[in-house]
Amino acid sequence: MPRGSELNAFVEASLEPVIFRGAGKDLPIVQAARKSASAASQLLLSFHSGRPVTVYRADRETRGRFHYTPALDGFNFSGSREDLPAVLDELQRGAQQAIYVGSTDLDLFFPGIREANDPGVAGAEGANGAPVVASLWMGNRTITAAHYDHSNNCALCAAGRRRFTLFPPDQIANLYPGPLEPTPGGQVVTMVDFAAPDLDRFPGFPDAMKAAVSGVLEPGDVIVYPAMWWHQVEALGDFNILLNWWWNAVPDYVDTPQTTLLHALLSLRQRPAHERKAWAAIFDYYAFADPAEARDHLPDHIRGPLGAVDAALARRLRAQVTRKLQR
Repeated sequence: MPRGSELNAFVEASLEPVIFRGAGKDLPIVQAARKSASAASQLLLSFHSGRPVTVYRADRETRGRFHYTPALDGFNFSGSREDLPAVLDELQRGAQQAIYVGSTDLDLFFPGIREANDPGVAGAEGANGAPVVASLWMGNRTITAAHYDHSNNCALCAAGRRRFTLFPPDQIANLYPGPLEPTPGGQVVTMVDFAAPDLDRFPGFPDAMKAAVSGVLEPGDVIVYPAMWWHQVEALGDFNILLNWWWNAVPDYVDTPQTTLLHALLSLRQRPAHERKAWAAIFDYYAFADPAEARDHLPDHIRGPLGAVDAALARRLRAQVTRKLQR
């Protein structure tokens, strides 16, 4: 698979998910998992910092789908801080509940493990980029409902098997997103139960499935996909480990568009339809079209934020936005 900064060029060229079969087969964590769940557990413990991990538990009736309650008055799972050795032992013995240890920071909880098991993501952030974020995901047979992430993703199936079902960003309406908050894991998730979709409530879901791509990862397989692709991840074994790396090919002073979305809901959604249509054209012109369209007819000295934005200008823009929000 492409390595380091080559990943960005690859993602921009493909703009769709790609599975690299066996790309991580020689990594220590994969080699240990191929021996046994016990060997994989021992490797994790050899790097463990001793910090308790966050464990989410759900009854088997949920089929391991961590989501909302049927009445939508809460979540169908609980969370707690637990000692890692006990969790690993429970998984190896065959847990009675669905167990999910999600998004556990490798550097904080397993210092040194990312360097020893990197399939080639180091350096993907490029110059001035925010550091790559590496995490561990572990558990038994669980389902993470389809959602999108703001970053590009590279995921290594280390133990067990995982099915990824992915959708291009333009399928958002056919996936029927849930509330912006609260969310089961920090990101908006689909309300559709893929195993038993209610097509009366979600009639567009079959169209989403027509656009979907899906694949099962075996130990050592690596999947890479662009930011903003919706993805449901199903762990298919009683003991599984996945490592992932998130990165963005933008300078670290670039803010998250999620903040912009929240303010758009405050400032745009209640305006008359003709005004919303006008603002859509303005956003297209300034934010989504080729940047040259809005800037090239202006001389350099008056382009301001329409020109190149550096860290200093980003700070001034952020301060200007903050002042305007303080009302």
